[in-house]
Parts: sequence; C-alpha cells; structure tokens
Amino acid sequence: MDNNNTHGFPLLDKIASPADLRRLPVTDLEKLSSEIRRKLLEVVAANGGHLAPNLGVVELTIALHYIFNTPDDKLVWDVGHQGYVHKLLTGRGDIFKSLRQTNGCLGFLSREESPEFDVIGAGHAGTAISAALGLAVARDRRGSREKVVAVVGDGSLNCGISLEGLNNISEATKDLIIILNDNKMSISQNVGAIPRYLNRIISGQSYNRFKTFMKNLFKWIPGWSKVIRKISRLEEATKSLLVPGVFFEELGIRYIGPIDGHDFQELIRTIDGVKNFRRPVIVHVITEKGHGYPHAEAAPEKFHGLSSFDPDTGICNGDGKDGTTFSKAFGMTMEELAEPADNLAVITAAMRSGTGLKEFSEKFPGKFHDVGIAEEHAVVFAAGLAAGGIRPVVAIYATFLQRALDCVFHDICLQNLPVIICCDRSGIVDDGPTHHGINDLGFLRALPNLSILSPKNETELRSMIFAAWQHPGPTVIRYPRGSSGVPFKNDTPPVEIPWGKAEVVKNGNDLAVWAFGRETQTAVAAAKILEEKHGLSATVVNSRFLKPLDEKLLFEHAAKMRIVTIEDHQTRGGLAAEIDELLINAEKRQIIHFGWGHDVVPHGNTSEIRKAYKLTPEAIAEKIAAAQTQ
Repeated sequence: MDNNNTHGFPLLDKIASPADLRRLPVTDLEKLSSEIRRKLLEVVAANGGHLAPNLGVVELTIALHYIFNTPDDKLVWDVGHQGYVHKLLTGRGDIFKSLRQTNGCLGFLSREESPEFDVIGAGHAGTAISAALGLAVARDRRGSREKVVAVVGDGSLNCGISLEGLNNISEATKDLIIILNDNKMSISQNVGAIPRYLNRIISGQSYNRFKTFMKNLFKWIPGWSKVIRKISRLEEATKSLLVPGVFFEELGIRYIGPIDGHDFQELIRTIDGVKNFRRPVIVHVITEKGHGYPHAEAAPEKFHGLSSFDPDTGICNGDGKDGTTFSKAFGMTMEELAEPADNLAVITAAMRSGTGLKEFSEKFPGKFHDVGIAEEHAVVFAAGLAAGGIRPVVAIYATFLQRALDCVFHDICLQNLPVIICCDRSGIVDDGPTHHGINDLGFLRALPNLSILSPKNETELRSMIFAAWQHPGPTVIRYPRGSSGVPFKNDTPPVEIPWGKAEVVKNGNDLAVWAFGRETQTAVAAAKILEEKHGLSATVVNSRFLKPLDEKLLFEHAAKMRIVTIEDHQTRGGLAAEIDELLINAEKRQIIHFGWGHDVVPHGNTSEIRKAYKLTPEAIAEKIAAAQTQ
C-alpha cells in the first residue's frame, strides 16, 4: 500500500451512501479499496483505533454493500471494530476523521449514530447471528422480503452466543445469510477446536472444486440426473468424512466456501449467487488481518487496537516510554507468582496481550489457558479448576466480565471457591459506552462470599494479588487501563495488606475523602487544592476494599466530619452506594459523591470526559469548598 500517495480520495469522496457505490463499475472497486485502506491508515494513525481487523475486511464490506440493497437489506456486524469501512460507505466519511474523538465518530457501531445503517449496535463479540435471526423472524412475520446478513468475524464463532444462535436458525427462518469473516484470529491467535475445524475446511477446499467438476462432467452423460441423485445420496451418507462445512450442514445451514475475501470477482459472484437462496446459508470468507499494510500484516495482534502511531514505521507514540501499566504489572506479578506456585492457572478470554499475559504465556505455557471469546466458560472453567485443587486467576476486562456475571455468582461465589478475578480496564475508556467498565460493581457488590479490591497504583496491585492468593474465598481486583504514573516497585517483598482495612493517606480535620483505586490520586490532588486555596484540611482514605469495607474507620470519620467519595464507576452501584447503605441510620453530615451518573457516558478522550462531568481535582475541590460554606 502506498502510504505516501497524496492524490486524495477521488472515488471515496463521491460516496455519500451505498447507492453511490452501486453506481460504480466493478472495475473501479479495486481502486476504491486502495483509497479506503489509505483513509483507514491516515485516521487510525492519528487517532488510534482498530486497524488490522478493518484492513482485512475492506473488499468484503464493499462487496456486501455493492450486492445488497442497503439500507433496505440489513447488514448486522459482529464486533463493531469490523465496522470502519461500513461507516465510510454509509454517509459518515466526513466525520470519520474524528474517529474516537470527543463528540466525534464512535469507534463501534451505534443505532444512535446511524439508525438507518447500524440497525443493531455492536461492540462485543458473538451478537450478530442472534440479532440477525431476530431481524429475519420479524421480517418473516411482517411478510416483507428484505435480506438479512450477519457478518461474523474476529473469532466470534467460538463464542457461546454465536453457537446458541446457530442452533436456533433452522427452526426460526428459511432466509438468513451469514458471512463468516475468517482471519484465523480474534485479538490474539484463535484457539480451540472450532478454529481448527475451519482450518481443515480451508485445507480441504479442493473437494468442492472436484465435486463441481464431476457434476459438470456427468451432465454430458445420458441419464445424468439419476446418476447425480445417486451420488448425492452417497455423499449424504459419507459427508461427515468428505464434505467441508458438515457442521453447518447438520444444523440446516447451507455451507458455501471457502472463498478469497480479497478477490472482488469471487466475492461478488459468490455473494450475488446466494442472495436469493431460500434457505439459511453461511459463506466462509478467508481474509487476512492487516491486509495491505505490511506492519499490520506482520503484527496483527499489535495492530488490532492501538493508540496513535507513525504510519511509516508502525511505531506507536507510546512505545519506548518509561512507566509500567497496570496490565504490565499484573503480567509481571503472575510471572513472579508462577515460579513457586505449582498449582497456579492463569485464564484469559482471547485477551492475552491486552491483559499483559503474552510473556507469561510464553514462559509458563502449562499454566496458561486462553479459552477464546468465551467469558462465561472462562469463569466456570476457573470454578472447576478451583474445585479440583488448582488456584485459578482469571484476567478479563471489566466490560467483558459483565457477560459472565451469573457464572461469577452461581459457579464461584455461591460455592465460595478461591478464584481470583483480575478485572482490567475498569472505569471509563476512550472506546465509549460498549467498553466503559463502570457498570459491574452494582452486581458484584451483592454477591455472597466475594471480596472486591482496587489498587491505587501498580505496586499496590502486586501486593493485592499476593494477599488474594492467601485469601480462602473468591476475590475481584479491579484496575484501570494505563498507568498510575507512580513507578512500579517489585524488587522487594510485597507490602502486607490487612484484609478489609483501608489506608489513611493523609490526615485532616474538616472532611474525609474516601477514594477507590486510582482515584486516590484524584483525592490527594483535590485535598491539596482545598488546603492551598480554601484553607480546608481533608483526610484522604485509600479504601482499598469495597467489600469488605473498613466500616470501623468509616464510622469514626462520619461521626466527626463530612464524607466525600470518589470513584471511576457509577455512583449508584459502587463505593457511594456502599457507604450510603452503611451510614443510612447513622447521624451524619451530608455526603458528597463523585462518580459517573446513571446516563450513558459517551466516547472520547477520557481527560475531556472527566472535565465535562466535573470529575477533575479542580472541579471536585470547588464543589466540596462550596458545600463546606453552606
């Protein structure tokens, strides 16, 4: 791909809707795909985002909008980070340059952003088949005839939701098209039996060519139709041995493929050919993650989702900077723990790199399990390991843990099994509502036997992991994306953390600010402003634990001064709610809570979002000072 092309985007700039795309001759589509790849590289290099999966789906997205009459026909995307090309072709070319920026183009698919083309929003994996099936059944009941197409990709077929949807299709509709975008990866390399099965299909595609050749040959033989019928019956009896895609065929879904997802001629011929099928069909499309950009082709995992980078070198703007993130500190601590702990098992759901476990997986392969995009399975698998005498640590993003909350309750907490869940990306993130980790505590806080912790920095995370290792019950440790900015220290024994005890970071007389996790730094900064600007002396508490909360210390503070809480979570479910419930019958001064409200927090730069929601140290200090004078 020519990264230095300065000729603009003459074809892409003419496309305000898929109708404009369909007016182009097929011979222009290759040039359009090149322009789109340059646009993707230009915008993602500047703003960050999901580059490799979108580079791989360029031709496929163009072909789908070229063949189907969108938006009358419905495209349902699985995992919204396949959707950048879809956005460019559906009237969002002008705002695409603001990708992932505050008040700009969302990095995932959203009905709010485009109700006409994003018929179902998408941010998490595994939803396309079930949502498309719902649309198809609704269409059938209305008696209309539009096509419904589910685009499943990035390893989502491994997901339990996808399999549940596949199981229901033949009972629910006769008209549904599934496009399987198979790039052999989710975020990390795909794992498990289903990807291996798809790989066998790919390697066995010569069978389909041979089958077509033989049918064409028999057409010249008198009575050929009878011969074909006999062969078909034989094939039906032996297809589990011979036929690619038998898994889908047995589910009542016609299998087509595999086909080259970067060959327009083959894509258009195949997709146009299945458009009028009157039975469910799955088209197996082989794509390359990062296609057309050598740096992404060589490192698709790195370029799956990344911050801004130099498009010429592929080097991210954060590469080489000092500082250890929470994710990195977690991975290093797991390595430290693994050396003496023969009974350790570390589990992740297709997030090996994102959770900081890449090096661990290479050093301790026997203690590492990547279960693919299967969060519920990851949690129940951990429960089984714990019941069998192994000590599991599950590394998972906060937004994805929500998909397995019933399993956390039913299989871990109710049975009081010593599973440690390390919950990365808690709090708000740039990606927006589908990925903010601010909704989980309201559920987790109510679960029996569960302890919930959050560290103020990476060094305290290490200490909390060691403390949880000694704890006999289930534990969740929540920490945010990025770094605290405090140097990580792991060259001395971890600091002992008394279970259920908070840490007083600073003593004061006028009010007590209780903070959860990294918000302890926000509290310290706000306390400094209160003292220097308003003459107020604030106690600052690193609560460390949400459950069990340090009730003794809380009641002592509440008896003599105002309580303030700060958290990177909804106030209706986290620290604020816990303290309100504990102090409901106590004689207390008015409590002030700082956190996220019940509305949907938008996407964008997290610093700008904090300013807009008045969750900066300056805004917090001003509100506290105003309340103290009343």
